[in-house]
Amino acid sequence: MKIRFHLTKLRDIDPEYYKYVAGGIVALVLVLLLALAAAFFLTVRGAEQTLVPDLRGMDLATALTTLQEKELYPRLSQRYTEDPKEKGLVLEQSPKPGAIVKAGRRIAITISRGPVIDSVADYSGRTLEDVKLELQNLFSTGRPLMTVREPPIYSFSAEPAGTILEQTPLPGTPVSGTLELVFVVSKGPEREKLKVPDFSGLELGAAFLQIEKSGVSFAFELREPRSGEKPGTVVSQTPAAGSSIPETDVVKLVATSFAARDGMVGGLFSRELPEYPYPVKATLSYVDLEGVRTPIVQVMHRGTLFQAPYLVPEGSLLVLQVLGRDVARVEARP
Repeated sequence: MKIRFHLTKLRDIDPEYYKYVAGGIVALVLVLLLALAAAFFLTVRGAEQTLVPDLRGMDLATALTTLQEKELYPRLSQRYTEDPKEKGLVLEQSPKPGAIVKAGRRIAITISRGPVIDSVADYSGRTLEDVKLELQNLFSTGRPLMTVREPPIYSFSAEPAGTILEQTPLPGTPVSGTLELVFVVSKGPEREKLKVPDFSGLELGAAFLQIEKSGVSFAFELREPRSGEKPGTVVSQTPAAGSSIPETDVVKLVATSFAARDGMVGGLFSRELPEYPYPVKATLSYVDLEGVRTPIVQVMHRGTLFQAPYLVPEGSLLVLQVLGRDVARVEARP
């Protein structure tokens, strides 16, 4: 038995068949494109949009709960503020309240750490000048929360002069606003009367060394040399050498002016200072045209009037420094 297969020739297929096949393929392609487009737009649209709440003034826990309810996430930062009542509260936020963002967005919020200092430290045993400088640096960028009452209360004690003995408010007192610190400061041990050295005939450099050694307060009068007098020396003093005086009394010295020299200028430096309750380090220097600073005299001084003869290069700048800080800068003139 023979079986025959008859293959239909392509040209014998009805042309309408091709149209149906082609149409089906085109329809399938269109469906796929529409599906891809829908997926693309859903991806681009992303999460639902939400309104950024106003977090300012909220405490941190409340702010985090509010963000969670909106399906938002925090990005935290902190900074100091002057008002102690702001500690732990939201100061700023970004984006701003009312902005429309997508859920899942991070919201930057700044939390107050409160004041840079929240309680009074224990300053006893430290020097008054160090504490003043510390407070100045601490509050250099904002309103000072603590100030030092001037003048402080001074008292003789075995502690070195300038040491803080007592304070009000006491250590640990909370800082809830601007506080005034009242210090009791040592004047050092109560001294017996000072013996006045013999300055007569001393050159001015040697006289200053004697002043520093003896601790007496001093004032100068400068005049031209008279017959037989040597320029740049002490010619008289009051009180007389060997006298006993209270440490607050001033020894007045009369000195002859320096001999004239080419390129040099001499004179008497004079500057009013506050009255200090105890001697403080004072240095008179000159700065030449090249900017080099050279000390002229360095003594312990009680304030009021500071005077010192000088002989320095022309064009120099005279600089008086007290407790390590410049308090006067003047051009050297005869």
